[in-house]
Amino acid sequence: MMRKYLIAGNWKMNKNASESVALVKELVQAAGKQSDVGVVVCPPFTSLASVSEALADSTIEMGAQNMYFEKSGAFTGEISPEMLRHLRTSYVILGHSERRAIFGETDALISKKVVAALANSLKPILCVGETLAEREGGKTLSVVETQVKGGLQDVSADDADRVVVAYEPVWAIGTGKTATPEMAQEVHAAIRGMLTALWGAEAAQKVRILYGGSMNAANADALLAQTDIDGGLIGGASLQSHSFVQIVESARKLS
Repeated sequence: MMRKYLIAGNWKMNKNASESVALVKELVQAAGKQSDVGVVVCPPFTSLASVSEALADSTIEMGAQNMYFEKSGAFTGEISPEMLRHLRTSYVILGHSERRAIFGETDALISKKVVAALANSLKPILCVGETLAEREGGKTLSVVETQVKGGLQDVSADDADRVVVAYEPVWAIGTGKTATPEMAQEVHAAIRGMLTALWGAEAAQKVRILYGGSMNAANADALLAQTDIDGGLIGGASLQSHSFVQIVESARKLS
């Protein structure tokens, strides 16, 4: 099965609203008309409205970096899925390692968010990955399996084509370290196997599994050439249009 590559930029806590629009205008100019590769930008909450407007006539879609699972209510500081949909948001990053490590998010909480996202026509990008200590302890696949099964425990095979999984080895995020293409492929293939056990082979083949550990213009070709790497969740390299577009072009060459 040919899965369409997806290149998603996670801007994290960077770019104010005007800076976000300036970056998006550059991306639209360079990659906003092509449809060979799915392209998503995930600005901070404060930039969603202005970025949504700037993307109006392009093929680039918008994602959010997080959300809460409730529809509304007394949840100070939180953002609901309905609020995101109102701004024409298509994707939402859930379970990022920074949310897990810094804000204490559990698999149970992330599962609720995944279910709420799907119920509100948002495509969740479920992040999974191991720390350096876990990798060195030989626990990579057991950690990833716990996170995959925990995050998708209440999702049916019928929704498989709307789910994206991002493998992000925590030790490679923002460090400049990257898993070799072979190391990344090994875990991606294992994740595909986990999804097969969960939903069956046909559904598992529909899921795009992104690599999220310091993918950049220099290593994108080799990573994206791997059988089970269907795109990238890009951090630092997504903050400059030139480097992000180069990764999009790497995916287009392989499409």
